Parts: sequence; C-alpha cells; structure tokens
Amino acid sequence: MQQLSVGLIPVLRDNYIFLMQRQGQAVVVDPAVAEPVIAALEQQGLELVAILQTHHHSDHIGGTPGLLARWPKAAVLASRDDLLRIPLQTMGVGDGDSVELLGEQVQVIAVPGHTRAHIAYYLPASGHLFCGDTLFAGGCGRLFEGSAADMHVSLQRLAQLPAATKVWCAHEYTQANLGWAAAVVAASDPCAGAIEARLAAVGAARARGEATIPSSVELERATNLFVRASSPEQLAELRLSKDHWPS
Repeated sequence: MQQLSVGLIPVLRDNYIFLMQRQGQAVVVDPAVAEPVIAALEQQGLELVAILQTHHHSDHIGGTPGLLARWPKAAVLASRDDLLRIPLQTMGVGDGDSVELLGEQVQVIAVPGHTRAHIAYYLPASGHLFCGDTLFAGGCGRLFEGSAADMHVSLQRLAQLPAATKVWCAHEYTQANLGWAAAVVAASDPCAGAIEARLAAVGAARARGEATIPSSVELERATNLFVRASSPEQLAELRLSKDHWPS
C-alpha cells in the first residue's frame, strides 16, 4: 500500500491545516478556512473522505461548511461532548475510541485544558499526532476552559507516546515559545542549552520562510518547559508567566 503522506497548509496569521492522503483519498485536520484546502485537494485530484476536529474554536472548524458543500459525503469527527459547539459532526468520538481512516487506525486521546472537550488524534502505525492547541512546539495552549491540573495530565499523556512521534500542532508559535523559555529557564537547568540550540535552529528556519512543524515527542520532552513541569502548580506558574510575556 502507498505510504501515508502528511502535509500542512498555512492559513490566516499563524494557523496550519493538515492534509493526510493515501491512494487518492484525503483527510483534513482542523480546517480553519475552506478555500485553500479545496484548491489543494482539487490540484492533486484528491477526494475528501473525512474531517478531523480537535476542538470547537472557529479557527479550527470555520472551513467545515465549505468543505462539506464540495464533498457532502465526507465524515466529520469531533468530540461527542462538544456536539452543541461542533454541530456538523457526523461521528462523535471520545477518549479511547479508534477509527480506521486511509487504511490506518486513528486513536482518540482526550486532552482537556485549552478547552474542556479538546481531543487529539494519534496514528500509531505511522507515528503522527494531531494535537490541536494542547501541545505546541515549545509550549502549550492557554487555559481557557480547563485547569493547570487538566493540562498537566494531558501533556503527560502525550509525552508518553513514542519518542519518534511527529507532533503536528495547529499554530506557528515555536519561535515565540522558545524565546520565552530561553528567557525564564534557569541557567543550571539541564535543558537550558538544548532550548538555546533549538531557538537558534528555529530562528534560522523562520528566516528562510520554513515551517517549524512537525516537532517530535522526543524534542518536546527535551525542550518544552510545560511538558517538563513536575506538577500542576509548576505548570500554572509557567502558564501565567507565558500569558504575560510580550508576544
């Protein structure tokens, strides 16, 4: 069977929409807008078979009506606990569920914190994680509806995935996240040097106009202060610091 391919479509100011494809079929993750996705699918002659949504924010689901107008038979997977806020879903899913798409099992992981019903999608066979706004490269999402304890549990769950897992997070926040981390991490912290090195590499990539996504679970374990937080209390302190850091 043809290998699963994953690509990203930059939209809005800093969002990414993810496009998985295999043998002429496609699955889209968190479509903020429809037009660039339609253009990409039609250019490649792909049929949209499913839309995966991690949470209800408009910059993750806003393009869904337009995609369904073009491909009305596409399935829409989202948290069954968010039916009122993601009303176009055709398949409500929850923690521990598994669905076959594009010839692979897609596992659902509950990762509340950013929102109360946030979920992530993990493909163990090919090693891809689509985590929305829970885990960012070098950071984590703001605590809009959940607590620091919720986010701590969610990040630890994701950090336990295999080290080589590719982390597809939905925003290009890496440089800002690592700039903050480099400024607040103690010089004696074992990860300080790794954060500085990653920040330099990310800065060079952005100067070339390149995306910094995907990251990896291994890289986040080594350089993400939120993932490395030893307690919900420490995570809360870090989140408060980042929330008030000049962007």
